Amino acid sequence: MRIGILGLGRIGAFHAETLSALDVVTSLVVADPLADADPLADAAKAAAERFGAEIADSPEALLAAGVDGLVVAAATDAHPALIRAGVQAGVPVFCEKPVARTMAEAVAVRDTVRDGAVPVQIGFNRRFDAGFAAAREAVRAGELGPLHTVRCTTLDPAPPPAAYIAASGGIFRDCSVHDFDVIRWVTGREVTEVYAVGGNRGAGYIGEAGDADTTGALLTLDDGTLAVVSNSRHNGRGYDVRMELHGFTDALAVGLDDKLPLRSAEAGVSFPAGPPHDFFMDRFTAAYRAELAAFTEVVAGDRPSPCTVEDALEAGWIAEACTLSRREHRPVPLTEVRQA
Repeated sequence: MRIGILGLGRIGAFHAETLSALDVVTSLVVADPLADADPLADAAKAAAERFGAEIADSPEALLAAGVDGLVVAAATDAHPALIRAGVQAGVPVFCEKPVARTMAEAVAVRDTVRDGAVPVQIGFNRRFDAGFAAAREAVRAGELGPLHTVRCTTLDPAPPPAAYIAASGGIFRDCSVHDFDVIRWVTGREVTEVYAVGGNRGAGYIGEAGDADTTGALLTLDDGTLAVVSNSRHNGRGYDVRMELHGFTDALAVGLDDKLPLRSAEAGVSFPAGPPHDFFMDRFTAAYRAELAAFTEVVAGDRPSPCTVEDALEAGWIAEACTLSRREHRPVPLTEVRQA
């Protein structure tokens, strides 16, 4: 099959590498929809030279080049228009999260694609991580018994640049949202209410942007299970992503490998013994690759979208509720923020 890629930054270039290595992908067509420079002088040229990709000078030209699937890795502001363009052209779309900068825009995209005639897959890569997938199977098989507590952690080793923070929509929307999505996916439950707090003890520009660098959120699920989500922009030992699931029969953890960025204070304990994860691409390389392989199956018509626009909106509503909760220092039910 022939795949188009719009956006050739860090993640777009990685997707190009992943797709070019898949036997089912015979050719790539690439374009940078927001590039100001001649495309032959930017990342598109590098992708063409490295992967034998063709270069298109616009999204319209790329879609007219006979692609079977479209990967959107451009800046967030471009996501809604590019998703719509792909769907209107009848081309299955993979788009990195978020669907749009605001939930109102995301709802409009959902309304455009909700008939499902052209599949859209949103990039929540933790659904393709082997550990999270095994946890989901354990929960669905009843191995843990009824759950009572879930704990999720995403701790970045260092904050992103000030320009990213200013445009990110806040830590709940750009970081915690991965935890919110995987809680729904692993447990099969919906969040009904949140209470969130946050603070700033690190980079000053984060607080100046109205954001928090460290947050905690307590989520109540629709069966009474409690989920605790911990996030930070500052984790000196590395990139720490984990999940714990505690049930009445057993307990299970995701992310307890030898690259876990923690050290034990217990005498005689050497775990974890390896170098800590220090970057999200290091921690989730295999998941990103599995995610794109799954998209080629969507393009081929062999499976439905494994993460729909509706799924992405559900995680987004949780992020909206947490943002409001932190600002107003109160519990927020999801019904208060969800739009029809």
